[in-house]
Amino acid sequence: MTRSELIAQLAAANPHLRQPDVELIVTTIFDEIIGALARGDRVELRGFGAFSTKRRDPRTGRNPRTGTAVAVDGKAVPYFKPGKELRERVNGGPLQDPPRRPRAAAAAAKA
Repeated sequence: MTRSELIAQLAAANPHLRQPDVELIVTTIFDEIIGALARGDRVELRGFGAFSTKRRDPRTGRNPRTGTAVAVDGKAVPYFKPGKELRERVNGGPLQDPPRRPRAAAAAAKA
């Protein structure tokens, strides 16, 4: 799914929102995730997964055309670790809603 397909699908699922508003929402969310990773922060979306950065040390690489050694600088690379619910749904597991207690039972439990 591309970004434009995501925006179109969200706009269709939410007819009360205009497409430019949905586009702004999606862009803002992505920009916030990118900004947090650029600052070195971790972004966790419960049930979906966590975005973080991992550090790669400097190393010596090879130019594939000539075979000469090339210095490759160290860098931070984005990393995504899927959450439990995402892994289960991708692997065909049933989508399970968390168990809910009726309001009367919840009120009785507090008393």
